[in-house]
Amino acid sequence: MTIFGAAITAIFSDPNMSEAADYRSGGADPATTVRVIKVAPDTVQEFNAGRFVRETIFLDVRVSEVALPARGDTFTIGEAIFEVLGDPARDTERLVWKVEARERDAV
Repeated sequence: MTIFGAAITAIFSDPNMSEAADYRSGGADPATTVRVIKVAPDTVQEFNAGRFVRETIFLDVRVSEVALPARGDTFTIGEAIFEVLGDPARDTERLVWKVEARERDAV
């Protein structure tokens, strides 16, 4: 394991940095418990001459826990369900997926 791999493991193991989530491929059972880091920055979008602030949600998840997240997969954190939007991207070291998601209404 590289120093970067060890650092990622330490960060995702820290309950102050990450939280448990149930990952479901295609949103269907069975669920796999993984650790995620939820990041919710505002982004600025431009349309014609206007600029709009949009709330976004990104989930970071280790590649070792989720091989290839895809559109329609879900992560459940507590009572909230987050659905994957679009294609995920890996970090430079190829250790962590950055997944854009939206909170889905409970069924």
